[in-house]
Order: sequence, then structure tokens, then C-alpha cells
Amino acid sequence: MEKQKFNPVVWFEIYVDDMERATRFYESVLNVNLEQMSNPTDQSMQMKSFPGDMQSHGTSGTLVKMEGMKAGGGNTVIYFGCEDCAVEESRVEAAGGQVFQKKMSIGEYGFCSLCKDSEGNSFGLHSLK
Repeated sequence: MEKQKFNPVVWFEIYVDDMERATRFYESVLNVNLEQMSNPTDQSMQMKSFPGDMQSHGTSGTLVKMEGMKAGGGNTVIYFGCEDCAVEESRVEAAGGQVFQKKMSIGEYGFCSLCKDSEGNSFGLHSLK
């Protein structure tokens, strides 16, 4: 059987306790507008979407073994692309989050920062410069 050649990652969800606080955090750090999504079958669920195009899939990802990051327990990390991750990193603490790995080189793959959002979720920032 031939292996698939398309990227299977097409969606992510970040679970939050306070939608307004989390919305302010990501809009402030990433300089984007999140849009309200409605779910007609479940009025108890709130969703706000990041900018995107469902027709052009292509999110990439990797498996990581790293000291200090244990498997399980919610340690799946979404990385947001940036022109220079130091810019978005500089907004994290003022927006109510925490930087736990400042911008670092990952060799030929660019640079990244690891942070926690206002809800305690881990996320990353990635840039080529």
C-alpha cells in the first residue's frame, strides 16, 4: 500500500477557561483577529477561529522528545509562524502569558520560542530569521 503524500494535519484546538481573556491574549500576541464560530448543535460550546483557509491544507508538524516536556498531559504544542518570533515573544508577558524558552536557533530550520498562554497552554512561535 502506497503511503499518503499529503499533510494530514488540518486543524487544531486550544482549550481555554476564559474565552475573552484567551481571545485578547492571542489577538494581542499574534496581531490577528479571531472570528466567532457558531455551533448550532451545541450552544454550550464557544469557539473563536484563527485566520485560515480550510481549502488549502498544509499545516506541518513533528514528533518531539525533549527534556522537560513529558508525553501526555496536554503537551501537544502548536507553533505559530512569524516573521521574527522575537517580536511576538516580546508581547507574551504583557498579554498575560509566560515565556519559558526565549528565541533560540534550531539550525537550518530557523528559530523558535516556547511560551504559555493566559490559560496555561503551551504554544510555540517559529520564524526563519
